[in-house]
Amino acid sequence: MVISGGGCKGAFGGGVAEYLIRHCQNDYDLFIGTSAGSLLVPLLALGEVERIKKVYTSIRQKDIFNICPFIIKKHNRHFTYKINHFNTLRMFLKGKKTFGESLSLRKLIRRTFTEDDYHRLRQSGVEVMVTVSNLSCNYVEYQSVHNNRYEDFCDWMWASANVVPFMSLHYKDGMEYADGGFGNYLPLQEALRRGAKEVDAIILQPKERDLKCQLPVSNPFALLLRTYDFMLEQISIDDLDLGRLESLHRQAQVNCYHTPRLLTENSFIFDPEQMTAWWQEGYEYALANAPNCVLIAGGG
Repeated sequence: MVISGGGCKGAFGGGVAEYLIRHCQNDYDLFIGTSAGSLLVPLLALGEVERIKKVYTSIRQKDIFNICPFIIKKHNRHFTYKINHFNTLRMFLKGKKTFGESLSLRKLIRRTFTEDDYHRLRQSGVEVMVTVSNLSCNYVEYQSVHNNRYEDFCDWMWASANVVPFMSLHYKDGMEYADGGFGNYLPLQEALRRGAKEVDAIILQPKERDLKCQLPVSNPFALLLRTYDFMLEQISIDDLDLGRLESLHRQAQVNCYHTPRLLTENSFIFDPEQMTAWWQEGYEYALANAPNCVLIAGGG
């Protein structure tokens, strides 16, 4: 199973994964996640679907950010956001390199994925990997639960989900690490290189993007977010194309589960009501589409 990045949209991916694991009873021997996917795969690999579902359907901004760079308001299920000038100023005065800080997410990961879970996962024989971007050396790394201590693996999960400069930059061994999606939004090719003959790929973007133009942005953060969305969408297209070529070469089958629509334009908004609805939508989408998955290649 491969799960892409997507921030709060990870709730939809969790719903798809719940259907594939619980209803279809698919038995996976490899899980690779990027960003939001990295937060899902360790507990999914243990079959702890209900536990990760509880987290994803109750999470709030304070569970992610200890210093949030946004001010978010909700009115009639619609969200508006703007720069939190006070918090960004605090970060600059502290000499930090980012606009916000996500130490709360780091703590949440350790509360959710315990040391006992880590040992169970290592003993299970299932391979679980998370994708991180090494900004110092400009390459992508895939960190395995079997090659890291508990504390280090939790930090790799955290680094994989940190979209800088809005979230924390992770420092390790003199290197700077950030969200895996900057380098590999969908680690499909890596799964195929590791010998997977059939892959369920959960992609937290619609298969075909609505070409309707958006209104002009209102602030620098909105411009940066829109630029990131554009960049990540292009990376996801490239990753899927490369995965398709790799699957043809290796005669592997890839089953794709896209979101049926654009869920949100801001993946930093963590709202329990919205994410609960997305989890259910993901489950129902898989229920309707799993028997006739979109094949991007077929084995011979």
